[in-house]
Amino acid sequence: MMAVEATAMSPSEWEVMRVVWSTRDPATPNIVKTVQQKRDWSESTIKTWLGRLVKKGLLTTKRVSHSYVYTPTIAEVPAMKQTAGELFDHLCAMKKGTVIADLVTNTELSRRDIEQLQQILAAKLPTAPESIPCNCMGEGACAHD
Repeated sequence: MMAVEATAMSPSEWEVMRVVWSTRDPATPNIVKTVQQKRDWSESTIKTWLGRLVKKGLLTTKRVSHSYVYTPTIAEVPAMKQTAGELFDHLCAMKKGTVIADLVTNTELSRRDIEQLQQILAAKLPTAPESIPCNCMGEGACAHD
């Protein structure tokens, strides 16, 4: 898969990509049908989103018989990590932990997910600093202090 910018996707494009990533039949009719089961979007709207994703380099397309088949150029998990990473790059460093804690609190997680988080946190704890300095204003005073 080539390097593409998942962060360039709109929320609607994410909806379409999630279907493309999940389906065993990435042909236009199946994608349209599956998206329409989730959203009240017309076929032309869904085809517009597919076209935009191709233009952005997030999908490739190939004509097969009377339809187009779409292939993602980025896998789902790397796209999610790229987007989350960019979002977290914009947050105050000292508040990222609070945001992560809120995400964990408000996200349904499997036992496996929780065990993995516990292992990661346990491994980070011995070397974790007492506090994280604010990075909003560079060196000097910060309104968050």
